[in-house]
Order: sequence, then structure tokens, then C-alpha cells
Amino acid sequence: MIQNVLVVGSGSAGLLAALSLKKKIPQLGVKIVRDPEIGVIGVGEGTTPNFPNLLFDYLGISRADFYRRAQPTWKLGIRFNWGPRGRFDYTFGRQLDAHWPGMERPIGFYCDDDFDNLELPSALMRADKVFLRQQNGCPDIQPWHAFHIENEQFVAVLESFAADWGVEITDGKIVSTDTDGSGVKAVLLEDGRRLEADFFIDSSGFRAELIGKALDEPYVPFSKTLFCDRAVVGGWQREDEPILPYTTADQMDWGWCWRIEHEHHVNRGYVYASDMISDEQAEEEFRRKNPKLPDTTRIVKFSSGHRRRMWVKNVVAIGNSAGFVEPLEATALMLVCAHVRTLVDFLLHCELEPTPSMVDLYNEQTNVSWEDIRDFLGLHYQLNTAGETDFWRRCREETDLSGIGDLLEFYRENGPTGFCRYRIGKWESDFGIEGYLVMLVGQRAPYDKRHKVTPAEDTIWKQRRHQLAAAAAGGMTVAEALQYVRHPNWRWHGDAQKSA
Repeated sequence: MIQNVLVVGSGSAGLLAALSLKKKIPQLGVKIVRDPEIGVIGVGEGTTPNFPNLLFDYLGISRADFYRRAQPTWKLGIRFNWGPRGRFDYTFGRQLDAHWPGMERPIGFYCDDDFDNLELPSALMRADKVFLRQQNGCPDIQPWHAFHIENEQFVAVLESFAADWGVEITDGKIVSTDTDGSGVKAVLLEDGRRLEADFFIDSSGFRAELIGKALDEPYVPFSKTLFCDRAVVGGWQREDEPILPYTTADQMDWGWCWRIEHEHHVNRGYVYASDMISDEQAEEEFRRKNPKLPDTTRIVKFSSGHRRRMWVKNVVAIGNSAGFVEPLEATALMLVCAHVRTLVDFLLHCELEPTPSMVDLYNEQTNVSWEDIRDFLGLHYQLNTAGETDFWRRCREETDLSGIGDLLEFYRENGPTGFCRYRIGKWESDFGIEGYLVMLVGQRAPYDKRHKVTPAEDTIWKQRRHQLAAAAAGGMTVAEALQYVRHPNWRWHGDAQKSA
């Protein structure tokens, strides 16, 4: 029976794993080993809605406490400045997998020319607003949002929660690992200490101390689908720019560029394929299109793919040690949250005595999640008919989307119908069929089964979108909403329910 867990790595993945295990299985002894010489990547984090769900609903962290310590800003979705439309917005609401009364077909069939104001989050994004105002003037904070958060600050906040919850953090540099036929027995630190445990979480990032170095689990690359493997990262202190309620993804000559909105800082990163452009050329294009960048930027290297198995013997890899896709769509923390919850569910179900079949099922489920993300991100690139460089031609011609071949064929014949959901993978991500439809319709993927819009439908289409735009225009900016939630009289309803 598992009694003691050692988490290797003290970044966001390791801390979220440790907090989840301690919260949901309090009898476990949970310890983290942190290498003080290894800093946080610190590129700024975008999240998806499963992140606040994990923090507030699953772990029961106080919203007031989290907002005060972490100082996040809100994210309603992603603005894509790429593709044949030039711009389209992807929200966490239901834009296309929905049906308006009086219209024969789902919304996606009416978006040939217009992709704005399809539901409230879409209209708010279009107006650069984050929430509607309630009658009392306060922001109407709805659950269809995620966060932008400074990674270093976020890690510090999680460390404080770990200390409060009885998770021990030990500083030390791992120099070797003691293994036997059952897996890892202990890690050995540079100062001679030996840390033993029954069960290990490898959250050591790209180093993969346990799953890679100690257990030699093979890495499955995604190089046939995703060609980017490097990012040049920079940012600047916010001046007079508004705090936008979304991540921006700009098409670049050899990849794409993110913009993450923090309250006092703008974080930028250019993701590119290093076999097609040098670091120096990427830096030049990055600076040319972002003149506010400081003198110093830095290069982050990554390899898209995942370990063949995430759970090997008594080691489970969570975070970048298990795999990494790329920064597009903020999948890193999304997968951490999903895999942590799955692991806790499995350990609870087997009463801390995991069977081989449970381990196999965990690996099957997590493998499907990685493959689903691979295919979803590959679709972003393959559909972009607007890119004119060799990189974008390569994406259109060489991106392997065989994993969703059935979905693409069904869409080509039938269009943006909700029935497409029966042609996607088994794993349910924050994207689901809505995400696939947004990418297909947003980038004008052709389909055969067209719908002839009637005059009555056209009237409803225009009126409904006008109403949404008018409502959003009276909404609240991020800066205004932050003032409200920081007022000493502000109360979070969720916190009140927890303390009742």
C-alpha cells in the first residue's frame, strides 16, 4: 500500500500534484524535493477553464486568497490573427455547437462571412471587455473564463499553500537514483541525503529525472504533426495598453507569436521551427514586429511529444516530464490539471494498491489525451491557407492529421454539425467538438453540405448578433473588474459557501 509520496520538482506541475494528493488523500505523507538551482521557466501562463475548476472547486482554495496572492487577470479565449479570415476569436463558450431559435441549422452554417458576436464571450472579446455589469454595477463574473498568470508568482503562491497544508518541501540537488525491479526506491541528493518513498511523482520538467533518466521510458515524438520546437521569449512593462481579456496568437513567417496579458506586464513569445529559421532570424522578426521588446530575450527549446507510458512501476510523470506539445492553446497546465485528477481518482479507487490493469488504463487514458492535443493543434497549422512562406506551405502539405481523418472526412461531407462529435477521440478535453468546429469554420475549411440562408434566418442572425454586441459594449474592462474584486467589501460567493 502507498503511504508516502515523493514529488520530484517544485514547479506548477509538481505543486499541483502534491496539493491534490494531500487534499484528496490526507493520510498520505507527501514531500517535494526542490532543486534551488533550477529556476521557474517564467514565460507567463495562459490557462483553460479546468484550471480555476481544479483550484476552487476540486481543491477548495479560497478565491479571495488566490486573487490576493497570485494577482491573475482573466482570459475569455484566444484571438487568432491568422488564417484566411485574418482574425477570428475562440472562446470558452459555445460559439458554433449551438442552435438559435428560428434558425434551421447550427450557428456554424451561417459564418461564411461573419465570425463575430456569436455568443456573449465572443461579443465581449470583440469589445475588449471581460464581464457584463450587474444592476449594482459589479462585474458579473461567469464560470466560462480562465486566467493569465505570472508563472513565478503562481509557483510562490502554490508553495505557500503547500506549507499551509502540511506538504514538506526539501531543498536539494538530485545526483542519482536508487532503483530495483519494482521501480524507484530512493533519490540521492548532492549533500548525501537519501529520500525514500513508496510512490514517486516525476515533475522534474524536461529533465525527466525519474521517468526518463532512471527508468528510461521511451519518448514518442510528434514531429510528423507539429514542426515548431523553439521559442524566443520577451516582454515589456505595460504602459498605456489596455489589459486585453484574451490571449493573442499572431501568425508569423515561420510560426506564431503569443501575447499574454498580465496586469503590469505584457509577455510575448515567438514559437518557430528551428530547422527552417535560425535563432538570429527569429529574433530579428520578433523584434521587428514587437518594437517594445527589451534588449535581452531568451530562447526556450522544447520537443513535442510524450513518454510512451506516463505511469511506469511506482513512478507517474506529471507535466513536462510526461510530455509537452507546444504553447499553442495553453495545453500544459490543462493536461496537468486533468492528469492529476485522473491519478487521484485511480489511487482512491484502488485504495492505494494500484493493480497492473489500473496502471494500464491510466496509461491508455493519458496517451489518448496527448494524441488528441497533438491532432487538435496540428489542425491549427494545416488549415492555414494564408501563410505564404515555406513553413506554412510545409504545414499544409506535410502535417499528419491521420488521427482525425474520420472527423475531417465527415466535416467535408456534412459541414459544422454537432454530429461531428462522434468522430473525435475518446478523451474529453476543454476543447471538445466546439474547439474543432471553431478551427474548421474559423479557417474556412471547405465542406459540401451548404445551407441556403432564408431571409427570416438572415434577420434573426443580424438581430441576435447586434443584441450581443450592444450588451458587450456596456461591459467592463479587465482593469475596472480588478478594482471591484480588490475592494475590501468584495465577497466571493464560492468562498461563502465553503465557509458556511
